[in-house]
Amino acid sequence: MGTAIWWIRRDLRLSDNQALHAALDSAARVLPVFILDPALWNSPYTGEKRRAFLLGGLRALDADLRARGSRLIVRQGRPDEELARLRDETGAEAIFAEADVSPYARRRDARVAAHLPLRLIGGLTVRPPEAVRKQDGGVYTVYTPYSRVWRALPLPDARELLPTPEHIPTPPDVHSLALPDAPVLPEGALFIPGEAEAQRRLQAFVADRIASYATGRDMLALAGTSGLSPYLRFGMLSARQAAVAALTARDDTYAGADIWLSELIWREFYMSVLYHFPNVHRESFREDLRSIAWDNNVDAFAAWQAGRTGYPVVDAAMRQLLATGWMHNRARMIVASFLAKHLLIDWRWGERHFMRHLIDGDPAANNGGWQWSVGTGTDAAPYFRIFNPVLQGEKYDPHGDYVRRWVPELARAPLAHLHHPWTMPADVQRVAGCIIGVDYPAPIVEHAWARQRALRVYKNAKREA
Repeated sequence: MGTAIWWIRRDLRLSDNQALHAALDSAARVLPVFILDPALWNSPYTGEKRRAFLLGGLRALDADLRARGSRLIVRQGRPDEELARLRDETGAEAIFAEADVSPYARRRDARVAAHLPLRLIGGLTVRPPEAVRKQDGGVYTVYTPYSRVWRALPLPDARELLPTPEHIPTPPDVHSLALPDAPVLPEGALFIPGEAEAQRRLQAFVADRIASYATGRDMLALAGTSGLSPYLRFGMLSARQAAVAALTARDDTYAGADIWLSELIWREFYMSVLYHFPNVHRESFREDLRSIAWDNNVDAFAAWQAGRTGYPVVDAAMRQLLATGWMHNRARMIVASFLAKHLLIDWRWGERHFMRHLIDGDPAANNGGWQWSVGTGTDAAPYFRIFNPVLQGEKYDPHGDYVRRWVPELARAPLAHLHHPWTMPADVQRVAGCIIGVDYPAPIVEHAWARQRALRVYKNAKREA
């Protein structure tokens, strides 16, 4: 075969890239192609920071390709139309791409496959969605049995990881658009895009932090997580390499490495759920909780978005999201529970807000995380579990460093009052330079009242289902 197209979507890497290797094995020449798809680029679920991270990753990939005698070919438009043009221009006889699970991706790929020689290859996850099934062929909707079967299948091994090609032969005369100049990541951004940074972070995490991951991952002020979610989101790091790193580290740091492996399996579980139940993108998985009588107060939603709810740990998390495009996973659970159960605002509003701002915004993981926190999903937390934001702050930010960083109005508040500043006496507020209701808002809602309201509304929805 003469020429093959490597259609890049969420696999912005050269190492352990199964679609790329399939293209190289099948053809003498390979065209690395990325298509700026208006349906995704202009989607209300796409935000500026994630666009900037993607563009940075594409620029890094182009540099890596050029070092190997190749280059990134950029087109813009509907993928089926642009790929057809490329086939006609180059005589390409096959198109290789990494399979995706989102409803849009599957519709897009079906349109392409109807008229073009598209071959979908694994790599987005370690296990394809069809691989982890019940003995009767059914689909798992609870994480624990899914995880047991996932772990019981042959585990990935370092010897399976595909090497980075030394040379990628690409015709020099294929037209390419320039990547857009904007948006760009701000100076000092939390995440540097590109495969090289993904590899550096993986090695640093395994060497320095994975041993304490079991205890450090929930502490809001610590750098206790892997910090790899944006790189997994865009495939700057392969899921298989991440799993191999976790499995290898278990020999020396069992608890932390095994829990990190569990988090990687959660990612695959949510991919499987979205693949098999695409309706979760639009509605609650649980039918008995699809008719919750949401309050949907737009002013309360705006206060939540801006980090002005009067609950410090909630506000710190929301401000962190706006400033950096990332939020600690524990904080994601806290703010999601608060929006749906304290403010009684439809979880889909929050899901959409996250997707607009998260650099690692992933349709499956974001939807799964929201529905778990709200209690409407597959393997969901019980609907009657309602996080107390004060207790969550005291437990996971015990010294107040996280709140003081992101809510500077409370920087001088005593720790005894930091997570419930409305309890500060007037003289303490004056000394702290933070008058509640003036410098920092009073609580937007009272916890005990909001909890009882949520329980009542959820119970009514179940009763009426």
